[in-house]
Amino acid sequence: MKNRIIYVLLMLLTFVANAQEKDKVLPEANEEYAAKNFVDAEANYRISHSKFPNRTVASYNLGNAIYRQNQFSESKYAYANALKNLKLRSQKHKAFHNIGNVFMKEKNYTQAVEAYKNALRNNPEDEETRYNYALAKKMLKDNPPPKDDKNKDKDKDKNKDKDKDKDKNKDKKDDKKDQDKKDQDKKDDKKDGDKDKKDNGKPKDDQGQPKPKPGGIPKQRMENLLDAVNNEEKKIQDKVNANKVKGAPVKTEKDW
Repeated sequence: MKNRIIYVLLMLLTFVANAQEKDKVLPEANEEYAAKNFVDAEANYRISHSKFPNRTVASYNLGNAIYRQNQFSESKYAYANALKNLKLRSQKHKAFHNIGNVFMKEKNYTQAVEAYKNALRNNPEDEETRYNYALAKKMLKDNPPPKDDKNKDKDKDKNKDKDKDKDKNKDKKDDKKDQDKKDQDKKDDKKDGDKDKKDNGKPKDDQGQPKPKPGGIPKQRMENLLDAVNNEEKKIQDKVNANKVKGAPVKTEKDW
C-alpha cells in the first residue's frame, strides 16, 4: 500500500513539473513570426508543438505561419488539428474564421459558409467574420456547386441502357438480314440445280460444257483425245507403209 502511494505521488510530481516546464522555443517562434520570417517561425512552432502536443498556442500559430506562406490547404489541416485541443470560445472563433479564409482561397464557398457560421457561433459580435460570412454566401449564390455526381451517374446508366437496347435491336435486324440472305442463297442454289436438271440432267462447266461425272473425263477433252489418237494411228500407218516400200527387193548390177 505504501509503495502504491509513493508511486502516485511521483506521478503527480512529474505531471506538475511538466506542466510548469517552460516552452523556450515558443517565444522564439513568435518573434520570428512578428519579423515575418514565416519559414523559421513554422519550424519553431513545429518543435514547440512536438514537445507540448496538448498546448494550443503553437498548433494554432503553426497554421498562421503556414497560411502566410500561401500554403493554404496545409494550413487548413493545422487549424483543424488545433481545434481538437481548443477550449475557449474565443480561440475556436479564430480557428474557424481562418479555416473559412482558406476555403475562400480555394473557392470552396460551401465549406467557407459553414466555417464562418461556426466562427459566429463562438463569437457572434465579430464584424469581420460577419462580413466574410455574407461574402461567402453571395459567392456561393453566384457560383453554385455542380450537380450531384450520383445524378450524373444515373443519367449515364440510363443512356447506357438505351444504347444497349439500340444495339440489341440492331443485332436483331442484322440477324434477320443474314437469315434473309441465307434463304435467298438457298433459293438461288435450288434454281441453279433445277436449271442443270433441265439440261438433260447434265450439269455444265464454266465454258457451258457438260460437267463430268466424278472420276470421268469431260466430253470435249474426250473428243480431243480421240482426235489425237486417230492422228497418231494415221502417222504409224504411214510409217508402216513407207517401210514396206523400202524393204522391197531392188534389182541392181554386181560390181566386180
